[in-house]
Amino acid sequence: MTDTPTSSHGTGPFIAAIDQGTTSSRCIIFDRDGRIVAVDQKEHEQIFPKPGWVEHDAAEIWTNVQEVVAGAITKAGQDIAGFTPSDVKAIGITNQRETTMLWDKNTGEPVHNALVWQDTRTDALCRELGRNVGQDRFRRQTGLPLASYFAGPKVRWLLDNVDGLRERAERGEILFGTMDSWVIWNLTGGVDGGKHVTDVTNASRTLLMDLKTLQWDAKICDSIGVPMSVLPEIRSSSEVYGTTDIGGLDAVPVASALGDQQAALFGQTCFAVGEAKSTYGTGTFMLMNTGETPVNSYAGLITTVGYRIGDAKPVYALEGSIAVTGALVQWMRDQMGLISTAAEIETLASSVEDNGGAYFVPAFSGLFAPYWRSDARGVIAGLTRYVTKAHIARAVLEATAWQTREIADAMFKDSSTEVTTLKVDGGMTSNNLLMQTLSDFLDVPVVRPMVAETTCLGAAYAAGLAIGFWPDTEALRANWKRAAEWTPQMDAGERDKEYKQWLKAVQATMGWLDDEQD
Repeated sequence: MTDTPTSSHGTGPFIAAIDQGTTSSRCIIFDRDGRIVAVDQKEHEQIFPKPGWVEHDAAEIWTNVQEVVAGAITKAGQDIAGFTPSDVKAIGITNQRETTMLWDKNTGEPVHNALVWQDTRTDALCRELGRNVGQDRFRRQTGLPLASYFAGPKVRWLLDNVDGLRERAERGEILFGTMDSWVIWNLTGGVDGGKHVTDVTNASRTLLMDLKTLQWDAKICDSIGVPMSVLPEIRSSSEVYGTTDIGGLDAVPVASALGDQQAALFGQTCFAVGEAKSTYGTGTFMLMNTGETPVNSYAGLITTVGYRIGDAKPVYALEGSIAVTGALVQWMRDQMGLISTAAEIETLASSVEDNGGAYFVPAFSGLFAPYWRSDARGVIAGLTRYVTKAHIARAVLEATAWQTREIADAMFKDSSTEVTTLKVDGGMTSNNLLMQTLSDFLDVPVVRPMVAETTCLGAAYAAGLAIGFWPDTEALRANWKRAAEWTPQMDAGERDKEYKQWLKAVQATMGWLDDEQD
């Protein structure tokens, strides 16, 4: 069973997509059937200046983006007879969301490392901004709780903490962007007329955009302390923003931008109300299409823009975000040395029948949905002398599945729509034990598509729609192919008992930090 067939695919034309992710950047070139014809990828450095602080070097990321674009073009040239870069008809962008940076518009230099979505340094600021209202202060307009996760407070932190930066911003010398804006600005010329834009999905993650008008909210910007002069123009997710001005791809339309989770929703062709997907990467993000009306969440989810195609009405989604899933496997490998490769966790976990009574709640940077508790920290509960590293490995995989179950339950509470099938994608979906566990814990079928790289595929689809490469979303649905499916095999009583234990372990993570500890 292959996820990425790379046999030669006749002639073009093709669509390229850049995925600027949390740990790496890549470029994938797709054919008209949505199959991968070439891919290049490069990791970038993770910078941890203090506990809870996470940064990226945006200049390094832009260099890597240029390299992977050139690399994918070269590989396509090697594999496809007669391929030339002019066969690439458009390029789409998808990106790690909420990661925040400011740069000098005259020099193109970042003024500080980018603050990554996982970074929690704005915790105290968010509490202060909540005033007497708390986390929900801006929720009605933005769909988001006041949390360190989102970009707006990160911008404020940079303006307050980098010498002279606020003055430069007031003078109109500084531009803000999430990584889509940074990549598009550079792709379309940078200091020589680069386009300073973002799309509705990324803008909906800043805490600064009104979900109904899809415009920056002047009052909220003022309250958070972000001058509107630094903000990019908000555009749809599928339209031509400009054309490329980099080596390897000359004058190619840059025609889509979608935050990575919305891109996966699009790539999984979840175009109907109630269709849901879950992406398993560094963190895990589950989104459910709720149609043309935003559904307010009272169960700890966030309301976000799913996508907007050109002038069509926006499509909204409910989202549950889990901070740590794949990152927990990395932690087992890199910090604990319990496994030497990520793939080993499945073998180790499969060597035991169950978790041996151990539960692992990886609240390394607090708990995200549905709790939003930045005072929580990770725990391993239920330890006895009986527990081996194999049981811990199993508990690690179960943590991802139980957290997904909590989000599915919250989605049902908010929307009264049950998830009947879960479409999955992302690196962790190659772990068959995890996929079976997910199906068991959610009690629904779990389906993995043929092309597991649905994030890039979604960006490619949106770019292709913008230039008429694909006629409509029905043509995209026809491309979607199932590679594997898992069905529930767990006894209902056993499921309920285990879920209770899991929820007990989650309670143990809360209140670990008190207000004085920042």
